[in-house]
Amino acid sequence: MEVTTLNDIEIILASSSKINTVDFENLTFGNVFTDHMLICDFKEGSWQKPRIQPYAPFTIDPSAKVFHYGQAIFEGMKAYKDSDDAVWLFRPEENFDRFNKSATRMAMPEVPEAVFMDGLKKLVQIDKEWVKKGKGNTLYIRPFMIATGHGVIAAPSQEYRFMIILSPARSYYSGEVKVLIAEHFSRAANGGIGAAKAAGNYSAQFYPTKLANEKGFQQIIWTDDATHTKLEEAGTMNVFFRINDTLYTAPTSERILDGVTRKSVIDLARRENINVEVCPVLVEELITAARNGSLKEIFGAGTAAVINPIVGFSYKDEYFELPKIEQSMAVDLKDKLTNIQYKLAEDTFGWTVKV
Repeated sequence: MEVTTLNDIEIILASSSKINTVDFENLTFGNVFTDHMLICDFKEGSWQKPRIQPYAPFTIDPSAKVFHYGQAIFEGMKAYKDSDDAVWLFRPEENFDRFNKSATRMAMPEVPEAVFMDGLKKLVQIDKEWVKKGKGNTLYIRPFMIATGHGVIAAPSQEYRFMIILSPARSYYSGEVKVLIAEHFSRAANGGIGAAKAAGNYSAQFYPTKLANEKGFQQIIWTDDATHTKLEEAGTMNVFFRINDTLYTAPTSERILDGVTRKSVIDLARRENINVEVCPVLVEELITAARNGSLKEIFGAGTAAVINPIVGFSYKDEYFELPKIEQSMAVDLKDKLTNIQYKLAEDTFGWTVKV
């Protein structure tokens, strides 16, 4: 392995690449990882020198607080390659800002911008051959931080590890999505950690989602914890409702994640002169719209799938099928957004950042 130091990042390159062993036409999302990863440790009250090294397992103390008290946060973002082989990130500053908001909420140290952004760009540069050209091909980027300090006393860790790993991905499509509107379970509560990308938020969803799967639904539309009357998120995504020609989505709060794709969809829709209302959306309003035919579309918005149309929903054991729409806002907005990400259309917002 070759060891170099550049821009205060220690770089240890893999002696050979495993890229030729990967079938890029048949990728399972999030299962294959590139040759390198970034690591930066927090010890004795300060961040240490970051390093990029070959992707590999590492050892950790069994009493590390991540195992016992769940101090773990993450982000999800992507890199894209244009027709000229240039690699681009999409709104990375939004992920960086949200990562540190999550860190603050979980009593974890904020990651310096130089470590996050410079480390990310250098890592993507090193593994840029893993970013394939063509719409639908991306490099999924997973920054995360865990508590590595040892000891089982219920208190914040004194040591942490920040890492970034990369995974090549194809178009994310899970087939037709039918959802169940939550009547009992909640994704998050006021005063809780719902607005943070904390690992525990997602593991807490697995059981109610499993119950929904057993009933033939792929995801849950979460409702507010207090009354279960307000529609908030769909699975791990923000959710939009098209009633007539207006898009509705819930405002962000302590319970709702401030999604990068969500805010991009809002800005893009408004640029296209689509009326967007950011306001509480009630279950009863959705049912009424479904009954009178004014409900045209529901779709989730998130990094992995970008936009995922929903074909129907169930509430109190009554199922509502959505109409087939020729002029789908979901399809049109996804196309316009991905064209910006792949540099196939002008980025009038200044969202894309060259690596």
